[in-house]
Amino acid sequence: MARRHDLDTLRVFAFALLILYHVGMVYVVDWDFHIKSPTLLVWAEWPMVLVNRWRMSLLFLLSGLALGLVSARRSPMRLMVVRSWRLLLPLAFGIVAIVPVQAWCEARMLGTFDAGFGSFLLRYLQLRPWPAGTFTGAAYGFTWNHLWYLPYLWSYTMLVLLFLPLLRWSGGVRFADWLGSRGRLWLWIVPPLWMLAALLLLAPRFPSTHALVGDWFNHAQYGAAFAFGVFASDRAALWAALVRRRWVFTVAALSGAGIYMGLRVIGRLLETGAMTVDSLPAGVPLEAWKLLSTCAHALYWWTALLALLAWAAHALNRPWRGLRYASEAVYPWYILHQSLIVLAAYVLIPRGLGPVLEPLSVLAITVIGCLLIHECLIRRIGWLRPLFGLPARDSSGGPAAAPLRGDAWLTSAARMSRRPDPA
Repeated sequence: MARRHDLDTLRVFAFALLILYHVGMVYVVDWDFHIKSPTLLVWAEWPMVLVNRWRMSLLFLLSGLALGLVSARRSPMRLMVVRSWRLLLPLAFGIVAIVPVQAWCEARMLGTFDAGFGSFLLRYLQLRPWPAGTFTGAAYGFTWNHLWYLPYLWSYTMLVLLFLPLLRWSGGVRFADWLGSRGRLWLWIVPPLWMLAALLLLAPRFPSTHALVGDWFNHAQYGAAFAFGVFASDRAALWAALVRRRWVFTVAALSGAGIYMGLRVIGRLLETGAMTVDSLPAGVPLEAWKLLSTCAHALYWWTALLALLAWAAHALNRPWRGLRYASEAVYPWYILHQSLIVLAAYVLIPRGLGPVLEPLSVLAITVIGCLLIHECLIRRIGWLRPLFGLPARDSSGGPAAAPLRGDAWLTSAARMSRRPDPA
C-alpha cells in the first residue's frame, strides 16, 4: 500500500496547532482553562476562534481516515483489540501519571490545595471525590483534561467496527461506492446542514463538557467528521474530486469565515455598547443576523476541513525529512504537552515576564520538554512506549512510526480528474 504522506503531514500540523492553541488558552480573555495568567492577550481570541471551529474535527477526521485505511486489511475484532490497547492504556496512564500535575497547579492557583505535589498525588491516586471546585473534575475523583480526545476516539472506533460487518452484509458498501463516485454532491451539502442542525438544536441544550456521556453537540460534530474520514479513506474518485475543487472549497471556507468573524465582531461591539442595534440595516431583525452567523459557522466548519484535505492531497503527498520521526512523536507529544504548558505557566506567572516573553517561554519549555522526554525516554525505553501509544518495536527491532497508508489512489485520482464530473 502506498504511504499517505499528505495525511501524515496534516496530522503533524494538526497536533502542532493544538500545542499553540493550548498555550494561547493561558492568555486568552474570558475562556476557562486550568491556569490563567494575569497577562491576558485580548487579540489572541480572534485567531483562536478562527481555528477553534474546525481544529478538533480535523483530528477526528484524520483518525477516521487512519481507521478506514487499516480496516481494509484487518478484521474488525482484531482492530478492536489493537485500538483499545493503543487508546485506553495511554488514557489510564495519563489520568494517573500525566494529568495530575495539571490538577495540582490548578488547585494551587485557585487556593483550594496548599500542600506539595507529592501530597496531592497520594490523595489523587485514591480516586475518591474531592470537594467541589478543587480542580476541574474534582467531583469525579480524577480528571482526564486534554486526554478527553482518547475516550471519544475509542467510542467512535468501537461503534464503527461493530457496525462495519453489518454494513458490508446489508449492501452498505454498494451505497457507499455510489456516494463516493456519483453521489458526491451530497457529501458537500449534507454535512454542513447536519452541523447547522446541531448548532441550532443541540448546542443550546448540550454545551461542550468533554465528559463523553451527554456531550451530544460535540458528538454530532466530531462523530460526523470521524465517520466521513472512515468513508473517504481510500476512495480515489472522491480524492480526485477534492483536489479538483480545492479552490472552490478554499473560497467557500474564506467566505464562511469572513461572514462569521465579521458578525462576531459586530456582536462584540453590541455587547460593549460601542454599537447599537439601530446601527444594523433596517428591517433585518437581530435573530436573522444570529441565524446568518450560525449558517456561516456551519459552512466554514465543513469547507475548511475539505480545503485542508484537498490542499494536503495536492501539495503534501511526498516525503520530507523528519516526517517519519514527527509522525511517531505526535502521540507522545499530545499526551505530554498540556501538562508541560500548565506546569511552565505555574512556574513562570509569578515572575511577571510580560505579554511577549512569558507566552514564548511557556511555548519553548513545552516544546523542549516534549522533545527531551520523547527522545531520551519514551523512544528508548521499551515498556514506556505502549504507555504513550507507541508499538514496542517495529519489524527491524527499532522504534516504529505509524504512517497512514492507502492504495495507490493518487495515480487513479489523477486519471479520474481528467474526466467530466458532475460533483
